[in-house]
Amino acid sequence: MTSIREGHPTDERKTHEIRVGIYATEDQARDLVEQIKLLLCPEPEHSSPCPVPWAIGLLSEDEFPADLSYPELEQQYLIERGGQ
Repeated sequence: MTSIREGHPTDERKTHEIRVGIYATEDQARDLVEQIKLLLCPEPEHSSPCPVPWAIGLLSEDEFPADLSYPELEQQYLIERGGQ
């Protein structure tokens, strides 16, 4: 739905979740989280809130919900590294 006055979509915000599965060491995963934070908010020292509120988290494999797994990531890693 578009607002006639502004020509922009009506502000019907909802919460959305984007999940990214990675096969990495804990240090690599934490480094990636820091990089993603800078993509979401390139100026973390700004004084006002971000225009789009966001949050980020990191789960270890032990914390995954039962229906969430990424077995293909380990397989891809092993194939790309020659089975090592």
